[in-house]
Amino acid sequence: MGWVISNRCLRNALSRKKKEQEGTVVKLERIMNNEEPETGKRPMIVLSGPTAVGKTKLSIALAKAVNGEIVSADSMQVYRHMDIGSAKITQEEMQGILHHMIDILEPWEEFSVAVFKEMCEQCLPGIYERGHIPIVTGGTGFYVQALLRDIDFSGRTGGDTDGDTRHFGIGTDDAGRDTRHLGIEADDTGRDTGFPGSMRRQAGVCKTGQDIRAVLEKAASDKGAAYLHEQLRQVDPLSAELIHANNIKRTVRALEYFYLTGEPISSHNKRERDKPSAYHSCYFVLNDIREHIYERIGLRVEKMLEQGLVAEVEALRAMGCHRGMVSMQGLGYKEILSCLEGEITLEEAVELIKRDTRHFAKRQLTWFRREQEVVWINKNEFDGDEDRILEFMLAELDRRGIAAPLGRM
Repeated sequence: MGWVISNRCLRNALSRKKKEQEGTVVKLERIMNNEEPETGKRPMIVLSGPTAVGKTKLSIALAKAVNGEIVSADSMQVYRHMDIGSAKITQEEMQGILHHMIDILEPWEEFSVAVFKEMCEQCLPGIYERGHIPIVTGGTGFYVQALLRDIDFSGRTGGDTDGDTRHFGIGTDDAGRDTRHLGIEADDTGRDTGFPGSMRRQAGVCKTGQDIRAVLEKAASDKGAAYLHEQLRQVDPLSAELIHANNIKRTVRALEYFYLTGEPISSHNKRERDKPSAYHSCYFVLNDIREHIYERIGLRVEKMLEQGLVAEVEALRAMGCHRGMVSMQGLGYKEILSCLEGEITLEEAVELIKRDTRHFAKRQLTWFRREQEVVWINKNEFDGDEDRILEFMLAELDRRGIAAPLGRM
């Protein structure tokens, strides 16, 4: 039986369709002009997830679909001459999509989350002026948080003579390094700041974070990592649970923050995580079955070796780069450096890179699970179908009024 459609029904249907199309055009024009009257905030998309999960390829497809530009939130891809070990995206892989925060520093230049946020805020206006949407892509969760939550680093002072501006958030970056950056002025009142035992007696003469750090590092050297970790457990048990007892650097940073501020760093971190987004944003976290991630990590490391990771580290050494530099603490670089200096064999270095990268991926996921309003994309739920994943993301962005697919008018 055929269907008979009245002229009135047809006119109503066409009218509804026209209104839908007009609404889509208005929404798209508003988005392209970066006008968000509902929120008063500019749009931003975040695509994060553990290392080797497949963020890069997906980010390119997403950028093409919504007229976006990529802002890299990868703490290693900022460095020139460090391409292989950082799995840096190539010009060919970019497929004409504008990328920011890549190849902007020399390996001997210092980089921190405060610098990251400042440099991002310099490039974002240009993205918006071009009518594009920034897609912040990378696995450095704290960098993403700093930008998205607009963490204020203006409170850092010149109290430390070494110009230390490090934030003390408990976390690591895409390189598996310590990325805690928040310059905080030390207590100049000479009050008792709560140092245990002999350290407490020295608190009155500690005028800067550098002084306190020296006391803590000496305690670790004299009494061992376990002793220092126990001091952290007494003042900040939550941070002690998150930090391995042998990780002296992170233990020192957490204690330093406590002695400078009187507040556990875990409380500070929670407060920052609970801040509302400064943007009209959607925060995607791409994830997969653990075994799949670990398999890709192993394949990536092997590919790095085939591409010439050892030669890349040798070239960096010839340029004067050494393990004391922040850049050379990245996963892959510090292990190969140890190999070149005769401390371990190449086989041992490779196994260490694989193991530590797996551990790092696990820590990344722990970080993302603590974040607010994250949209999880579990690849196994889409049978690994990249087209279906992209469709899901576009539907979510459209639903939130952040972006609409360019081809749908």
